[in-house]
Amino acid sequence: MGALPVLRAIPPLRATVVDVAVLAAHLLLYPTGIAQERPAPAPAAAGSPAPLPTEGRARPPVLLLHGFIDNRSVFVLLRRSLLRHGWHQVEAVNYPPLTGDLRWAAELLGRHVEELCARTGHHRVDVVGHSLGGLIARYYVQRRGGDARVRTVVTLGTPHSGTRVAPLMSAHPLVRQMRPDSEVIAELALPAPHCRTRFVAFWSTADQVMVPARTARIAHPDLRAENVRVDGVGHLALPVNAAVAAGIREALTAAHAARADRDVTAVA
Repeated sequence: MGALPVLRAIPPLRATVVDVAVLAAHLLLYPTGIAQERPAPAPAAAGSPAPLPTEGRARPPVLLLHGFIDNRSVFVLLRRSLLRHGWHQVEAVNYPPLTGDLRWAAELLGRHVEELCARTGHHRVDVVGHSLGGLIARYYVQRRGGDARVRTVVTLGTPHSGTRVAPLMSAHPLVRQMRPDSEVIAELALPAPHCRTRFVAFWSTADQVMVPARTARIAHPDLRAENVRVDGVGHLALPVNAAVAAGIREALTAAHAARADRDVTAVA
C-alpha cells in the first residue's frame, strides 16, 4: 500500500489514557449523531450531468459505518479529513442501537449503498467501518453480493476472527455474533470465490477490545486483503487518529490492490 505515515509507538498505558480522553470527547458529540444523516439532494433530471464513472477521474462516494452502540458522530474528524483532501461525497450510516442481528444491519447497509449509487450516478462505493461496522460491511460484501457495489472496504479494529473481550456482555445478540464461535464468524470463514472487493484492515497492538489484537486482521484465502498494523493507538482512537486517517486516504486512492494478506507496520 506504499509508505504510511509513521506512528510513534505509544506505551500501552498512554494509549489507554488517550482512549479514555477520546471517549469523553465522543460522549459530548454523541447526541449530534443520533439522527440519521440527511443525504444531499439529487440533481434535477433536466440537464443533469451523465453518471460519473467509479474508476478513473471521479472518486467513488464513501460510506462510513460506526461500531457497537455508537453513531455517525464518531467520524467527525475522518469525514473532515476526507473532504479536505478531495472527496466530495462522504456520508455516514446509522443502524439502530437495538439492532439484534448483524445480518439485518448488512441488509440495511445494502439499501443505503443502492440508494447512494442511484442518487450519485456511481456504480460502486467505498466503505469505511469501525469495529462492528467493519464486520457488517464485510458480511454485506462477502455474503450478500455487495462486492458488485463496493470497491474497497476499510476496517478499523474489526473482529474479523471474533473477539473474546467482555464475556459478560454476551447477553446482547450483536456481541454474541462477534464471538469467535458465532455463526456469523463461521459464515465469514466460508469460501468466497471471485469476490471483487478489496479489503484493507487496520489493526492495533494497543487495541484492548480486540482479544487477541490480531483478530482485527483478515486471513481469508479468497479475499484480496491487506492488513495494516498500527502501534500504540487504542480501539476508540482509531477513527480519530490523524495517521490512520492518512492511511485510509491512501487505501482509498490506491490504483491497484496490494499483495493479499500483507502486513504493513506503521511505526510512529
